[in-house]
Amino acid sequence: MIISFVLDGEEQTLDVDGGLRAVDVLREYCGVTAPKEGCGTGECGACAVLVDGETRLSCLMLAAQMNGCIVTTAQGLGTDGPHPVQEALADLGGVQCGYCTPGIAVTAAEFLERNPDPTRKEIRDALSGNLCRCTGYHKIVDAVEDAAKRLQKEHGRGE
Repeated sequence: MIISFVLDGEEQTLDVDGGLRAVDVLREYCGVTAPKEGCGTGECGACAVLVDGETRLSCLMLAAQMNGCIVTTAQGLGTDGPHPVQEALADLGGVQCGYCTPGIAVTAAEFLERNPDPTRKEIRDALSGNLCRCTGYHKIVDAVEDAAKRLQKEHGRGE
């Protein structure tokens, strides 16, 4: 099956089995490393990507479902360097081993687009599908809260 989609701003046209999982196609055929396979069952969020601006779990998505879509991985989040979520995660120690970080970054970026001034509870709820075995989440929530402030300043809504 021929599928065409935009991946992190680049046109992709691939001849692949449409029944392959999107995570496998992205990693093996497109060479991106950001979506990670954690569980393969949609429980951990490590494989999260944006599809037409919405968070999707690429381990539960077929390659054929990417056809005609805009797919953004954590590698494609920032337009002129790292996205504020990525910067805040790094600056505030919201990463340790880094395995879950791409999925968290994508999920948080999409969440902050919808909710630019979230409460800590809203952040925790938004990230509830992203498992992290290293950090204990406190620093991740701190980072997303900080990223919200950074984005507000970028858009002239902040302090």
